[in-house]
Amino acid sequence: MSDKASLMQPPAPLADVGLQRELAALFVQALNLEVQPQDIDPNAPLYGEGLGLDSIDILEVALIVSKQYGIHLRADSQENQQIFRSMRHLAEYIAAHRTK
Repeated sequence: MSDKASLMQPPAPLADVGLQRELAALFVQALNLEVQPQDIDPNAPLYGEGLGLDSIDILEVALIVSKQYGIHLRADSQENQQIFRSMRHLAEYIAAHRTK
């Protein structure tokens, strides 16, 4: 493949800021987080030090994502660690796989 052809390929899908903001608002509302949606760093880890979610919170997020965007996330999926790595990663996954 020539350099010119590689330059013409579209970039990998990136979640837009609007979807990240929408997700942040859904997280705050559904999980009763004591933080403002705009204060959530989209690159911070969802587990542990970042947003501080635990496995129950992630299950709740998976339900929200399923209802809101038509994406079915499985608890035993090998992709979950990458999908739930940060809000940005989750938004990118949703942007690429949503049915709603």
